[in-house]
Amino acid sequence: MTETQDPTPTGPPAGGSAGAAGGRYSRSFGGLVGAMIVIVVAVLAFAAVKALLGDDEATPVQVVDYSGQVTAARADQQLQILVPDPLPSGWKATSAAYIPGASPSWHLGMLTDQGKYVGIEEGRSSIADLASEHVDVNAERGKDVTIDGQTWQTWTDSGGDYAVARSSGSGAKPVEAWLVVGTAPEATIRKLAASLSNN
Repeated sequence: MTETQDPTPTGPPAGGSAGAAGGRYSRSFGGLVGAMIVIVVAVLAFAAVKALLGDDEATPVQVVDYSGQVTAARADQQLQILVPDPLPSGWKATSAAYIPGASPSWHLGMLTDQGKYVGIEEGRSSIADLASEHVDVNAERGKDVTIDGQTWQTWTDSGGDYAVARSSGSGAKPVEAWLVVGTAPEATIRKLAASLSNN
């Protein structure tokens, strides 16, 4: 009876670490590629969902109660502190600040019911200075308009901002200027200017 030899082993030798490592490396590389594909698909899916729901997940507008600021500013008796009376329906006040001192100033920022910005700026500056600071350094003066019996200057810039402004004071009375500026339609800004009161 003849002896038969075992066939030549086809797998890696028992002590051959290089062959074993090669096999493990191949499997790990395939797993890595698969994991990367899963991650890329997940990122793309997340980006698509964010794009579709972006408007729904917008940061809510922060509303401020400016009544306390108005009371404190008027108590300083340096400016009239004009505010809309009342705030138009659906509008939101988003910022308010009174800065006392030698050059006092008052600011009230709002968003209309259509999400457009309108701001009131008041101070001892000239109208031209207010326009340069709050409309544009290169703001252009337009034709004067009459609002509620008062003459207001108009100012615009290349970015679509529109403002109306007026001032008062002469002689012993300090000059005071008001500017209403924003991206809202011109008629909306004029209507707000007509509603301003210091009562």
